[in-house]
Amino acid sequence: MVKKSVTVGLLSGLEARPAAMLVQVASQYASSIYLERESKRVNAKSIMGMMTLGLAAGDAITVEAEGEDEEKAVSEIEKLLGAQ
Repeated sequence: MVKKSVTVGLLSGLEARPAAMLVQVASQYASSIYLERESKRVNAKSIMGMMTLGLAAGDAITVEAEGEDEEKAVSEIEKLLGAQ
């Protein structure tokens, strides 16, 4: 299992389009991938789950992945969320 803290760098936060992109990226990996903020944990492959997080620029979250490609999955999601 790989866990990494990430600060959201997207200026508009995780609104519909960036959330859809994140789900597309996460869905490319065999690993189970979750994002956690405060006490809320959601599946990164679920668009509804991603939208319920309500992430804004500057928010700190934890990205967690478990599976055969977990390191690459966390790295790609970190790049996407950290983009400005």
